[in-house]
Amino acid sequence: MSFNYIEIERVKKLTKKEFIENYYKKQKPVVITNQIEDWPAFTKWNLDFIKEIAGDKIVPLYDSRKTDYTKKVNEPDFKMTMAEYIDILEKGPTDLRIFLYNLMKDAPQMKDDMRWPDLGLRLIKSLPLVFFGGEDAKVFMHYDIDFPNIFHFHFNGKKQCVLVDPKETKYMYRLPYSWICHEDIDFDNPDFERFPALKKVNPYITQLQHGEMLYMPEGWWHYMKYQTPGFSLSLRSLAGRPKNLFAGLKNVTFNRLYDNFMRKRNGQQWLDYKDAEAIRRTNALLK
Repeated sequence: MSFNYIEIERVKKLTKKEFIENYYKKQKPVVITNQIEDWPAFTKWNLDFIKEIAGDKIVPLYDSRKTDYTKKVNEPDFKMTMAEYIDILEKGPTDLRIFLYNLMKDAPQMKDDMRWPDLGLRLIKSLPLVFFGGEDAKVFMHYDIDFPNIFHFHFNGKKQCVLVDPKETKYMYRLPYSWICHEDIDFDNPDFERFPALKKVNPYITQLQHGEMLYMPEGWWHYMKYQTPGFSLSLRSLAGRPKNLFAGLKNVTFNRLYDNFMRKRNGQQWLDYKDAEAIRRTNALLK
């Protein structure tokens, strides 16, 4: 048994007015398929190009292991050069990923290949973040700590994206003081006996191809799976809703620091507590 997925709406192109009225104000995800064909990046950006311009850069890498109490939030598991990493991607399936990396800080010439979308959002131009993954690499289900609106552009291959409306957060087995769900949940093959509240979740799904853009509204959960080696660019704006802006500020200034402190103080016992508490709190909603 699996989820009953809802296909994310796909459109060819949007004007600023269409995007604001139909998607941003409604906080509704959408895939735009022909929005960036005038970017030089549309024809230039692939793994060979990245290897050529940034092959010597040291990049942070993450694998599929569960949270390690000895590491801080988002601390990488490995580091190597971009060229070494791309060689691994091209050899076959791997769970190694690059996550939340400001590549354009190391390769600023990439900025000349893109255009900042004029869709009515004030994007944070200092944070054009990239994400890389090999075939079958998975990005754990989470929402972004600061509740941004995100324009997510994919390059070089195919990527599956699963989104969950924040209105269903109470059924997502979210870990306390975190923005991820219980890490034992396999969103490709959910265990509804162990995690029965997931039956109430109605995820959205799409497959991104090269050059397509996914709009992810504030606080939406997302789980990504690379179907081929590839990479994505995320451009973001601050949360537009005061409730989300405050929640993001609380995550950054308190929850993240407290979680790091408790990992250092209580070690694995703290992580075990969070796992158990996520199950207890969520399943209590079903009684």
